[in-house]
Amino acid sequence: MSEYEEKMQKAVESTEREFSKIRAGQASPAILSDIRVDYYGTSTPIAQLAKISAPEPRMLLVSPWERSLLADIDKAILAANIGVSPILDGDSIRVSLPILTTERRQELVKVARKHAEDGRIAIRNIRREANDNVKKQKDLAEDESKKQQDDIQKATDKYIALIDKILQEKESDILKV
Repeated sequence: MSEYEEKMQKAVESTEREFSKIRAGQASPAILSDIRVDYYGTSTPIAQLAKISAPEPRMLLVSPWERSLLADIDKAILAANIGVSPILDGDSIRVSLPILTTERRQELVKVARKHAEDGRIAIRNIRREANDNVKKQKDLAEDESKKQQDDIQKATDKYIALIDKILQEKESDILKV
């Protein structure tokens, strides 16, 4: 049972990571975390090639470990098409984040809801897998099998409620003006 709860917890953590990539009111280094840069023939995440900080609420500062990477990181941020325009500034890159419009906030809420639904689906798939394993056990008494399935359902409800709570917080964060 703990194996399945562990998997459900990982599904919740994955959903939280996806939420952290959605820009709400403030700049977060996670916005750039999925962007990859060609580094000596290897596709590498920006976070491994540079320090990403948020010196202001609507600005990110990308400071590469190697100055020669400035142009490559700049191109990668532009190519990512995330609605920002990087500005080369000496040894770093400034990324200004535009003010969110009401329409854009609604789009971000839809994206957050999709990520939440993906997390719920993952948890339901884990529940199905756990129930199938319980049903396959021939040496279990019927009432013990039923008890284990009830425990699995309680865990499923707990983790889905956790995703719903996280989604509600993210929605209010996105819609907050």
